[in-house]
Amino acid sequence: MLNKTKIKKLIVEFPRYRNIDAFLVTNDTNTRYLTDFPACESWLLVTLKKSYYITDSRYTLEARQGLKGVTVKQFTTTPCATLFELCKTLKIKRLGFDERHSSVLFLKKLKGFCPTRTKLIPATGIVEELREIKEPQEIETTRQCLKLHVKALRFMHKVVKKGVSERSIALKLEQFVKSHGAEFSFPPIIASGPNSCFPHAKVSDRILKDNEPVLLDFGIQINGYKSDLTRNFFLGRMTAHYAQVLEALRLAQAQAIQMIKPGVAVADVDAQARKVLRKFKLAKYFGHSLGHGVGLDIHENPRLSVKSQAILQPGMIVTVEPGVYIPHQFGIRVEDMVLVTEQGCEVLSGHID
Repeated sequence: MLNKTKIKKLIVEFPRYRNIDAFLVTNDTNTRYLTDFPACESWLLVTLKKSYYITDSRYTLEARQGLKGVTVKQFTTTPCATLFELCKTLKIKRLGFDERHSSVLFLKKLKGFCPTRTKLIPATGIVEELREIKEPQEIETTRQCLKLHVKALRFMHKVVKKGVSERSIALKLEQFVKSHGAEFSFPPIIASGPNSCFPHAKVSDRILKDNEPVLLDFGIQINGYKSDLTRNFFLGRMTAHYAQVLEALRLAQAQAIQMIKPGVAVADVDAQARKVLRKFKLAKYFGHSLGHGVGLDIHENPRLSVKSQAILQPGMIVTVEPGVYIPHQFGIRVEDMVLVTEQGCEVLSGHID
């Protein structure tokens, strides 16, 4: 069903982009955001008065049954031809589009089909900006993801043990998640021993051994929305070096989270975590940004990075995930999800270890 609130928010932004009178959504995730419908290889044309879903015969029936408040248009040859007819009939003069979701070939086709009276106006990031601020229902769905995520982590405490392989753990985790009616947000990272040095390690057949770490990074997806947490296990007796690094990361994360509130620059939050790690002489092992937004995509804006100019606002959901990766030894990442509130923030994942 068309989300009228989100559509209205989108239309309000039209004057910022040379007063466009329509916007073409070609990214399936953005279409899902605006319609609450799992779009696939289809377009959404949003005008000042009405919205049109352009798709082919594979998805027409499903769209007509699942989309309310939207006119479904089935194309036979190319969606550009259907778009041309709509622009002509609706007398669209300025059609907005997102350059980031448009290839050179796509733009060439679009320009070739659009009526001469319709000008193409770049409106880059217009939907993604709206997606940064989560609505109550989006936050609630994220909480549902995290509720199951916590159950999965508790299940993992029974599974992660000496003598099993990373791959067997991944299979049991997948079975658990799917048996609860959910999906993974992304391919899980299960990295044992020196494999944990790789921030995005691939699951292998390596057998877990005693007295070594195991890093688990995975996410739960429900109705398109996602969670993203990383937890660290240690089999046997934890080494003093590992314990020191883990404590430094927890402190870096805690101090970064303390800074999260409306009006704070994300670059300052990232910088605070690095400042803590610098005191422990570990900053050189922290190569990625501190975190990222999470929603319908696992990586969204805002990015918690020293390179970002974003300012935190109520309704944003971000990860805070400082990590240290010491080559040929071990890697640790401490990751939680945080909601920016009116007064400060809430750790949605509750620091469940």
